[in-house]
Amino acid sequence: MGKRTALYDLHVSMGGKIVDFAGWDMPIHYGSQIDEHHQVRNDAGMFDVSHMTVIDLGGASVTDFLRYLLANDVDRLKQAGKALYSCMLNPAGGVIDDLIVYYMRPDWYRLVVNSSTRDKDLAWIMQQAESFGVQVVERPETAMIAVQGPNASSKLQQVMGDEAASILDGLGVFFATEIGDFFIGRTGYTGEDGFEVIMPQQQAAQFWQDLFDAGVAPIGLGARDTLRLEAGMNLYGTDMDEEISPLEAGLGWTIAWEPADRDFVGRKPLEQLRANKPETKLVGLVLQGKGVLRNHQKVVVAGIGEGEITSGSFSPTLGKAIAFARVPAATEFECAVDMRGRLMPARVVKLPFVRHGKSCLPEDC
Repeated sequence: MGKRTALYDLHVSMGGKIVDFAGWDMPIHYGSQIDEHHQVRNDAGMFDVSHMTVIDLGGASVTDFLRYLLANDVDRLKQAGKALYSCMLNPAGGVIDDLIVYYMRPDWYRLVVNSSTRDKDLAWIMQQAESFGVQVVERPETAMIAVQGPNASSKLQQVMGDEAASILDGLGVFFATEIGDFFIGRTGYTGEDGFEVIMPQQQAAQFWQDLFDAGVAPIGLGARDTLRLEAGMNLYGTDMDEEISPLEAGLGWTIAWEPADRDFVGRKPLEQLRANKPETKLVGLVLQGKGVLRNHQKVVVAGIGEGEITSGSFSPTLGKAIAFARVPAATEFECAVDMRGRLMPARVVKLPFVRHGKSCLPEDC
């Protein structure tokens, strides 16, 4: 038996098919993964993401610490509640984890990191924090529910009540606010508008039920994966890891190179890699024909070399097979995927595949 969130019994009672996910017993779907995917794209759905790790960092030197710890620069965060996406790197420039950091006060930041990397993340953060005198506090007493979709805002406002509704309506994208015991960020992992809500565990079940009664459908991890893939969002351990740099994972935009004198972990190897140019890059693929693209299938680029699919699936929104692939840097517009010994043609496309429920493919624009 794996670890269970405060919502486990509700998942079972609502028909969730439970699977192991990074040591947690989590719902993969509640009946139809494709229906759940469309529910989020067209209306609103909710995900139990309580398995993710919430970490509070405090102290007078916490900003300096995070400017050293992360590849992106928290000095950009000037308004209370503003959030930033960043990679946390090892000294060689590989990705220890990707995370979201919220600036709340000069002496308080909140991090949300991946569940599968909890132990190594905490160990690394605490090791690096020692010389800065920063307090590192995990928040295992919390639960976290993501409410995502074009109608997520109106339905969350309905559940939270009139007083909170005006605050939520005015909350900017990639901002967070506190409402009572709730910490609410306008962030997500689906490519749709939405919120990630952190609360005390003992309030999670009632909040989940209230959302359900307001017409927000429960969504499993299966649809969460196809939604993030369509939205061009990386998955740690699949599209990147400690052997892969942000420059090779399509995340060069998350590296703050300026100011040039900011010394963050992994900077020197990244500068060298950027100067020499990476040999590989992460691209989007669309299969030309029938079939489903899967993780680890070989990609063949004629006259250039080979690569590999890192994340692949059928796209319910597009009705086509799509994937991320790490390919030779010289790859341009076409390639082939080895599918059981047959080379099937695929197009190289710019990410994302889908934005706010609409196709981003050239032929659909």
